[in-house]
Amino acid sequence: MSVGSGLTTLCYCSNIHAGESWQEVSDSLEEYIPAVRAGLEEGALLAPGQAFGVGLRLSAQAVATLDTEAALSAFQSQLDRLHAYVSTINAFPYGQFHGTRVKEKVYLPDWRSAERLDYTASAARILARLLAPGEAGSISTVPGGWRHGLDADGIGLMARQLQQAVVMLRDLEASAGRCVVLALEPEPACLLENTDDVLDFFQRHLLNAQACTRLAGLAGVSMAQAEALTRRHLGICYDVCHAAVGFEEPAAALARLAEAGIAVPKLQLSSALRIPAMRADLLPELAALEQGVYLHQVVVQGQGRQHYGDLPEALAAFARGAARGEWRIHCHVPVFLAAGGVFASTQAQLRAALAALPAMARLPLLEVETYTWDVLPSAFRPVSKAAAIAGELAFIIEELRA
Repeated sequence: MSVGSGLTTLCYCSNIHAGESWQEVSDSLEEYIPAVRAGLEEGALLAPGQAFGVGLRLSAQAVATLDTEAALSAFQSQLDRLHAYVSTINAFPYGQFHGTRVKEKVYLPDWRSAERLDYTASAARILARLLAPGEAGSISTVPGGWRHGLDADGIGLMARQLQQAVVMLRDLEASAGRCVVLALEPEPACLLENTDDVLDFFQRHLLNAQACTRLAGLAGVSMAQAEALTRRHLGICYDVCHAAVGFEEPAAALARLAEAGIAVPKLQLSSALRIPAMRADLLPELAALEQGVYLHQVVVQGQGRQHYGDLPEALAAFARGAARGEWRIHCHVPVFLAAGGVFASTQAQLRAALAALPAMARLPLLEVETYTWDVLPSAFRPVSKAAAIAGELAFIIEELRA
C-alpha cells in the first residue's frame, strides 16, 4: 500500500509463512491476505479494494514452478482478486526456510555459485512480469555469503558473479521494460555485515577502474556506462534488525550509502532482541530461544564489542565470565513491541530508521519482515499471526504519520 504521502510502498514479507512449493506460497497468501486486510480496514488504515502490497518470498523450488507464462498469469489473477500486488521478491533463502535446521545453510548457494545466479535470474523474470509498466522493483539476496572460510579468491568470484547479474538485469530491462535492482542484504557474520563492509566491497570490487573495465567488457559498454549500470541494478536491502544487532545507527548509515551513490531500494523493518545488561538469571530464557532452526548471531557491547556467530557461542562465553554488557540478538520480533517478557527490543533503532526517511532523496520500499514468528518466545506473540502482521503494518503507518 502507498504510504509517506504516496511516495513509497509498504508491504509485508511472505517469509513469515512456512512453505517451499509454489502451491504452499499461493495457499498462504489466499489465507492471510484477506485476514490482514480485514484488520487494517477495521482500523481505517486501508480502504476496501485499495491495493495491498506483498513482498514475495520464493524458494528455488517455487521459482521453478512460477517462472512460466501460465503460472504467472494465474498468479496475477489471484493478486487482482485479492486486491494485492508485488513490487519486491525475497530471493535470499534458496531452500527450505521453516521447520528444519536452517542456520548457516541459509546462505547457500552463495554468490560464488552459478545456482545462485540462475535462481536470481528466474526471480527477476518473475518480478518483471508482475511489475506495472514503468514501475521499478527489487530482489533482496544473500550479502555475498557466510564470512567463515571465505577467502580473497571467493570474494573476487562473488564480485564477478554479481557483475553477471548486473548484465542480466540490464538485458531484462531492455526486453521487459522493467527496472529490477538486486539488493544485497547485510547481516551479522557475513561478507557484508554493516555499512563499512558495503562501502569497502563496492569500492574495492565493483566500482573501481578494474571492476568497471571488466563489466564494460561483459556488457559491451564504456567504463562510465559500466559504473552507471552497477549503480542502477545493484544496491542494498537495509535490514533494520540486522543493523541494530551490530549497534549501527540507521540515519548515519543511510546517509553514508547515499553519499557513496549506492542505491537502497528496500528497507526491511523489524526489531532485534535486546538485553540492556546480561544477567545469569536470563540464561534459561535465552537457552529456550535456541531451537536449532535459525542462526541467532549476538553482538555484545561492554568493554569493547564482541561478536558471536550464534547464540550457543555467546552463552558459552558468558559462562566463562566474558560477554558482559548489552546484548543484541539476531531474532526478528514484531515492530510494535518495545519489550516482551524478560527481553527488550531494538524498537528505538527502528523508529530512528523511519525518522531518517524524509532525508532520503529517493524513498525505499518498506517491508515488514518478522519471519521468526513461529520460534519467538510467547511474550512476543501476544496475538494471532494475521493480527500481528496487521499490527506491524498499522504501527509503521502510524509512525510515518506522526
